[in-house]
Amino acid sequence: MNTSSTIQLSDTLPGNELAKRIIPCLDVKDGRTVKGVNFVALRDAGDPVELAYQYSGQGADELVFLDITATHERRKTMVELVRSVARQINIPFTIGGGIHEIADADILLNSGADKISVNSAVVRNPEFIDELALAFGKQFVVVAIDTKHINGKNYVHLNGGRIATDIETEHWIKEAESRGAGEILLTSMDHDGTKAGFDNNLLRKINDMISIPLIASGGAGTAQHFVDLFKMTNVDAALAASVFHYGEILIPDLKIILDQNNIEVRL
Repeated sequence: MNTSSTIQLSDTLPGNELAKRIIPCLDVKDGRTVKGVNFVALRDAGDPVELAYQYSGQGADELVFLDITATHERRKTMVELVRSVARQINIPFTIGGGIHEIADADILLNSGADKISVNSAVVRNPEFIDELALAFGKQFVVVAIDTKHINGKNYVHLNGGRIATDIETEHWIKEAESRGAGEILLTSMDHDGTKAGFDNNLLRKINDMISIPLIASGGAGTAQHFVDLFKMTNVDAALAASVFHYGEILIPDLKIILDQNNIEVRL
């Protein structure tokens, strides 16, 4: 397992200024990277290990891998993926999907992942966040949340966005933080894959009400969307998928634009 100091180094700049993180997300299905629009219409985006290597070389700050159709039988496949990625890159990466018990997280962290991401499992069993934080430390626990705006409120969705709940997103985020989440990865289902920009109003509201890092996901289409995100919300990190996978935005170019807009990044 990579050390937590590695994670910290990726986040800081000389003078202890916090750098905004750029994080490619690789949704993995049957060993391949896929991407859709509003969580459906998936299409192939390449080999996850090869993409990880490319992103590491391009200057990505971290990576996130999500097994979007995880089952117990595929756990071995994900362990092998983690080991392969850990051999190829020297930046922190998070793995999520199908983590239901301490043993699932333990084997992934010990195979080389820096952090684990949990979503549906902790909504169904919130105490699992406490258990993970106690077992591994808060800095290793990322709580991912898929949210959708319905009738004026934001609601948590489960199983890759396929199941709606009556849990309000803001309430769940506060509970996750209180239980020991080290970071929140918030995906706007309304914006996901649309390339129309991040849900800045919601992200600003969430970022202002928590004290742990917030990773924004859903809606990236242009470099300006990243500029707007950081300027308007001050979130800690931006996560995107298709614009990186298909070469529509190159990470080195994006970071130069962010730097030119006085947004601190690691160049």
